[in-house]
Amino acid sequence: MNRLFYIRRYVFGITQAEMAGIAGVRQNQISRWEHGLRRPSLVELERIRAAAAARNLPWDDSWFFELPEEVAA
Repeated sequence: MNRLFYIRRYVFGITQAEMAGIAGVRQNQISRWEHGLRRPSLVELERIRAAAAARNLPWDDSWFFELPEEVAA
C-alpha cells in the first residue's frame, strides 16, 4: 500500500478529487502520487498536514515516509 493512498483513504476517508482540493493540485496528480510516479512538494505536504489538524484527525508526520506498523505488517 502506498503511503499517500493510506493518508487519503484511511486518515482522511476522502476521494482523490477531495485530496486534490486540499493539496492544491489536480486529481490526476494525486493518482500519480499514489502510483509512485511523482512526489508531492513540501508545500503540498504542509497543506495535507494542516488539513488533518484543522479536521482534528489523528496525525503522525512519519506517515509521509513509512506506513504505520499495523498497516505495513
